Amino acid sequence: MKVLVVLTSHDELGDTGRKTGFWLEELAAPYYRFQEAGWEIVLASPKGGRPPLDPKSNEPDFQTDLTRRFESDAEATAALADTVRFDAVSAEDFDTVFYPGGHGPLWDLAEDAHSARLIETTLRAGKPVAVVCHAPGVLRHTVNEDGTPLVQGKKVTGFTNSEEEGVGLTEVVPFLVEDELKRLGGIYSKGDDWAPYVVRDGLLITGQNPASSGPAADALVELVEKAGA
Repeated sequence: MKVLVVLTSHDELGDTGRKTGFWLEELAAPYYRFQEAGWEIVLASPKGGRPPLDPKSNEPDFQTDLTRRFESDAEATAALADTVRFDAVSAEDFDTVFYPGGHGPLWDLAEDAHSARLIETTLRAGKPVAVVCHAPGVLRHTVNEDGTPLVQGKKVTGFTNSEEEGVGLTEVVPFLVEDELKRLGGIYSKGDDWAPYVVRDGLLITGQNPASSGPAADALVELVEKAGA
């Protein structure tokens, strides 16, 4: 099995002067779930090369055994340093797609036409897609074949308004993930703030926050392997 992991290339946190990017736990936990499943992992980002890491995600309070393992893993860090340019990849080359979050995707991947097409093409080919934390925001311009929003009528989750308020960025982000999913007609639900919470509706898997990234990857592995059985 071959999984495409799509990371942000955006590193500016609005006009705050602070840096953002992808959230390390949301890459590290799924990375090892996929590796343990024996999958080939390809990392991609809009600009290619090394994607920006949200510096906050590597502070001691947010480190986990898996983030520390990733940071000391020469093979993993080499792959991260040389991600493929996103516009050079094709949905048909992969069995599934996974989007880690962090705030960065709200600025670039959420508005990326290639990203929208990749998600639409993957799902229409009967292959699953998983997005976690802020990454459900990348669904905002995806549509069904009849032009309706992809998430309309689908059970979904994503970073909550209260979690965004908790990190003090409600007025900084270009849109709130919870509000956007609801606006598009998604059947939005959530668990407790910062606790793992994953929703699956057909081939679409969404996770609420960083703690949901490993469980979302587990759900994706189960779904892909069941389909391939």
